[in-house]
Amino acid sequence: MRKLILLTALILFAVGTVAATPTTHIWGPSTDIQPYMKWHITSDIYLPMETLPGGAMIPPVTNLGITVGVLNNPKYGLELGIDHKAGLGALDNKPLYFNVKFGLTEESFGQAMPAVALGMYDFGSEADVTDFNLLYLKAAKTLKAGGTDFGRCSVGFFSGNDKLLLDGAGEKDNSGLMIAWERTLTEVSDKLWICAEYMGTESAYGTVNFGAAWKFADNVGVLVGYDIPNNSNLPATATVQVDIDF
Repeated sequence: MRKLILLTALILFAVGTVAATPTTHIWGPSTDIQPYMKWHITSDIYLPMETLPGGAMIPPVTNLGITVGVLNNPKYGLELGIDHKAGLGALDNKPLYFNVKFGLTEESFGQAMPAVALGMYDFGSEADVTDFNLLYLKAAKTLKAGGTDFGRCSVGFFSGNDKLLLDGAGEKDNSGLMIAWERTLTEVSDKLWICAEYMGTESAYGTVNFGAAWKFADNVGVLVGYDIPNNSNLPATATVQVDIDF
């Protein structure tokens, strides 16, 4: 029974983990928008940090996605994306998920203006099975004082399909906060980026995340993260993500 419960929990958690990926922090969407006609390929693997009874490993989940910017304007942008997910059992029969995001760039209409993004992600093709349909609004502002960069803070809110975003008791838990802090550690290298992130609810999407990324080239980066579910019945995962722009 515990094996069945753990496998079920993992599948639900992994659905949230490999949500169709707009431009993100570690887990949830950021306010960033892909530039016009910039194609962004991401390849993710999610490794469960818990084993099954008897010590057997839980299989990893993978995600391969592509996102592109489709508006040519320095003050605002629009990106569209599609992802293919694998390792989710029966859900692999409907492996494609879609995302869209519109955003205003930081300081686009004055120095006090934060970056703002409105979007939807993880909407699939089967009603009440893969259509998680997370709609979100998020704002972000870089904090600087006296020449010191304190990083960028983001705050937002999301809401999804209340038939699929459930807590550990099976009750709907489909709306919550999104909070993130990120910074490029220029004191070490302008290639090194770190982030801490929170996404609310005890659904499969609710997590606390920590991660770091390194830019090996202007168009190639690798991110390593650790994802801790708000629901203690779900296993933590390690994230390895490779990003390529062209």
